[in-house]
Amino acid sequence: MKGLKFIDLFAGIGGIRLGFEKLGADCVFSSEWDKHAQTVYEANFNEKPFGDINDIDPNDIPNHDILLAGFPCQPFSIAGKQLGFADTRGTLFFNIEEILKAKQPQAFLLENVKRLTTHDKGRTFQVILEKLEQLGYKVYYKVFNSLDFGLPQRRERIYIVGFKEDIHFSFPQPLNYYKPLSEVLEADGDIPRNFFVKEHMRESRYAKVKSIPDGDSIWHENIGGNISALPYSCALRAGGSYNYLLVNGERRLTGREMLRLQGFPDSYKIDMVAYTQVRKMAGNSVSVPVIELIAGQMQKALNEKKKAITIEQTKLAI
Repeated sequence: MKGLKFIDLFAGIGGIRLGFEKLGADCVFSSEWDKHAQTVYEANFNEKPFGDINDIDPNDIPNHDILLAGFPCQPFSIAGKQLGFADTRGTLFFNIEEILKAKQPQAFLLENVKRLTTHDKGRTFQVILEKLEQLGYKVYYKVFNSLDFGLPQRRERIYIVGFKEDIHFSFPQPLNYYKPLSEVLEADGDIPRNFFVKEHMRESRYAKVKSIPDGDSIWHENIGGNISALPYSCALRAGGSYNYLLVNGERRLTGREMLRLQGFPDSYKIDMVAYTQVRKMAGNSVSVPVIELIAGQMQKALNEKKKAITIEQTKLAI
């Protein structure tokens, strides 16, 4: 992707950016309203993101080849529009629409929660697809589980890819394996004591858990109070309670462990913000290896289209 430019919207701490930069693409604009995420983003990319995306005119955003956005899911009405198209004003998806309309990039990648596909009986997602197609994009989408791409985290997300030209695109094939938790977890001896739960909570978890796998496990407490001990983590959540995930039923995950579960490198800096903010950011972030593989497939599709155009031009010249 060397020579291609992208923008990073609803950037969080830059997980999508990492995947595309690894392939050589250059970021020319970023936007993130959360001040703590801005601090971490700036520390790692030497660039402070623009704040609220509503505060910039789409025409003032730099020209780019690819739009990237892990946009928040906001419900919107689908009622009363001719041809069934809803007005998405007032939602953050509308900002993406306006930028695509103004800047006409070659391609985009959007990431969201799996339930976007079923919200309002699927009508919300249908409106999104229709809006993107109205803008002239050929759209592809797929739900992936990070657990199938090398990360020991069960995290299902939908990825939406679009191309301005009639480009054939194939999503990457799942790797169908995940690394063991032993490659993610830090040694208990290096963990501050305040990460370990109190004895009464520990005893409660052990009383409720049905089975414990061999080796390391992460214990998950669901909304009904049931405890599962698994050789991987359930999805990190920005708003999850402190103790809904416990390493071996004993302690909370550290900030570094949570970023590892999302595929961030250990060189990624997080020390400048509080643990509570790291938990929130990790829960809101993307799984970097999944993004990287999708970026690779986008690169392949764009290159094949460029090659086909060159061959056609050569034939016409002859």
